[in-house]
Amino acid sequence: MTTSRAPDTAVDVAERARAVRVMVFDVDGVLTDGGLFYGDHGEEYKAFNSRDGHGIKMLRATGVATAIITGRTSQVVLHRARNLGIAHIFQGVEDKLEAFAKLLAATGVEARETAYMGDDLVDLPVINRCGLAITVPDAPGEVKARCHLVTQAGAGRGAAREACEFIMRAQGTWAGQLALYDR
Repeated sequence: MTTSRAPDTAVDVAERARAVRVMVFDVDGVLTDGGLFYGDHGEEYKAFNSRDGHGIKMLRATGVATAIITGRTSQVVLHRARNLGIAHIFQGVEDKLEAFAKLLAATGVEARETAYMGDDLVDLPVINRCGLAITVPDAPGEVKARCHLVTQAGAGRGAAREACEFIMRAQGTWAGQLALYDR
């Protein structure tokens, strides 16, 4: 038996986005396309989208904190997070809900003031508790059914940027970010 959230209207989703103070991302299948690349000596490689990264930087510039909660541990994720200014990084997480609770304590926000972007069943505990749940088009149906927003762009191909822009538009900060470039 599966359960899903009650359908949200566009107004409900925008209201949820207006309340967001912390945006949390999963990595594989959200910030990347989910592919895992290994070198001959065990090195792990990941491909990140530069527009996703810039969207995260713009969102941070508006005062929304950013975080990563991921089940895998990778130096490349740490490097990417530092490059983007993501202050809260939880890697090698078996229980994402426990990491989420630690994040809430560290930031002093309530669950309803967070957005979480995940793509698989392991993300459901946080998806079910955050204020704004976001996923990607190729997520399992059980995940999509519980999310408030499904991006049009794919994982590692603009989905994170789309989520960041949605939040900025809802919070009225998008025009200010756009004005920095539209001169």
